[in-house]
Amino acid sequence: MSIRTAFDHELQALRDNLLRLGSMVDTAIGRSMQALKERDQALAQQVISDDEKINQLRFKIEEDCVSLIARQQPAAHDLRFIVSIMNIVLDLERMGDHASGNATIALRMEGQPPLKPLIDLPRMAQISQEMLRASLDAFLAENAQEALSITRRDDQVDELYTQIFRELISFMIEDPRTVTRAMYLLFSAHNLERIADRVTNICERVVFLATGQLLEIPSEPESEIGGGG
Repeated sequence: MSIRTAFDHELQALRDNLLRLGSMVDTAIGRSMQALKERDQALAQQVISDDEKINQLRFKIEEDCVSLIARQQPAAHDLRFIVSIMNIVLDLERMGDHASGNATIALRMEGQPPLKPLIDLPRMAQISQEMLRASLDAFLAENAQEALSITRRDDQVDELYTQIFRELISFMIEDPRTVTRAMYLLFSAHNLERIADRVTNICERVVFLATGQLLEIPSEPESEIGGGG
């Protein structure tokens, strides 16, 4: 096996582990919201326990990236690919922390009567999961334009967060007995809003991989990339 062929196999292993980590985080987000919505204590505990597996895989991927850089001394596109993965796995691990945080909230709300039917929170989770899956697809395809398109959905998440915030503040003002439950739901909404923000970070890495440009994607990503006209 040639040196380049062996290197390509190691790069593919990084891709596979990145997708595996993304799938684990995607599952954690969905399960944490299900646990919160259904008051499923066992499922919430499972999400918290599984977070350690997410952490371990993140560290393994980072170690593999560092080893590849040290042994192969990659340049140009290969180096951007490896560095991008190192950044992406950090964001994925943080998303797992946010999901674990929502699972913890589900545990703490045990025995408390529901404040309201959960509709907007599951919607935030759904959009965030869809953004996450699409961002990883865009990374593997090195599709910068698709990455910019994905970030537009962050506005939907922000709008839902603002709506939930206002509604929960109203609950607390009208009935101080709801403060604890409302704050828990507000913390959960904040976790989901942060997950969507971290997906935007992944999209920035897609642009970096595809174009070599390091940039912060604006809220309305209509700007040119790659110097095109």
